[in-house]
Amino acid sequence: MNRIQKPIALIVPVFNEGDGLAVFYQEVKKVLSTLPEYHWKIIFVDDGSEDNSWQVISELSEQYQDVKGLLLSRNFGKENALTAGVQAVGEEIDAVIFIDADLQHPPELIPQLLAEWQKGFEIVSGIRKDVADYSVIKRMGSKLFYTLMAWFSDIEVIPNNTDYRLLDKTVVSFLCQFTERTRMFRGLIDWMGFNKTHLTFSAPARNTGTQQYSFIKLFRLAINSLTSFSLLPLRITGYIGLFIVLSSGSLLTYMLFTHLLEWTVFTPLAFFVVFNTFLLGILLSGLGLVALYIGHIHTEVVQRPLYIIRKKIGNYKDCI
Repeated sequence: MNRIQKPIALIVPVFNEGDGLAVFYQEVKKVLSTLPEYHWKIIFVDDGSEDNSWQVISELSEQYQDVKGLLLSRNFGKENALTAGVQAVGEEIDAVIFIDADLQHPPELIPQLLAEWQKGFEIVSGIRKDVADYSVIKRMGSKLFYTLMAWFSDIEVIPNNTDYRLLDKTVVSFLCQFTERTRMFRGLIDWMGFNKTHLTFSAPARNTGTQQYSFIKLFRLAINSLTSFSLLPLRITGYIGLFIVLSSGSLLTYMLFTHLLEWTVFTPLAFFVVFNTFLLGILLSGLGLVALYIGHIHTEVVQRPLYIIRKKIGNYKDCI
């Protein structure tokens, strides 16, 4: 490696995308070949794929020296796959870039990410303007998610922010210190602060395969994100409970007053049934939120590994 070249790592999470990995690599290399001032390491993290993804990664690694690979023992989820990649980059890397293997993160944006980094920004994020193959339901769900995150979260959340981003080695070193098991990767990065900027891009259709994030997975990620970065849902439940106590107390006072004056229009039983049912719904909602937070506590206390690496291709060092 030329000493004047700055070492950069591309971290590529992979799940059942073997048919498109060779095309992805060639498209990325077209862009990287125009950046001779950098020395590249491309780390594919196979998140327990059930197709030929690991075979393709192995073949690419044998053919090209810049390709490295990690095979996880099962599907641990994209958030943990990205974590595995971060913790494998080693101390010699000046920056890392996260990019998806389906080419919905256009490699042509990499020079712009690096240009912003050279200006002094430590985090450069890709903001998605639109997606070619997003359904109406997913568009509405995405808008609702970012709206809720903006209201509830204790961090600044930019709508349509993606995992396509560059991190300086200083950010990576602190990111490796996070130990929480239930994580939203981009949320952790935004929480850290640092000097950041963003670029916008349009996401084309996937080069191969189908969307790996099902509605259920996206819903779970949204719930984990809301409960990981804000206590506001619990606070709201408390506020609603207080409101119910005050309103039901006022209603009971009114009912007693009208009963004494014989102004009663509705029977006390009717009021009792309606408000008791409403109060029961609030109670169950509160218990559900508390259960989510307790579940997070349980996950942290158990201290299971975030992931298990089954195989490696290439030489890796511990996290910075």
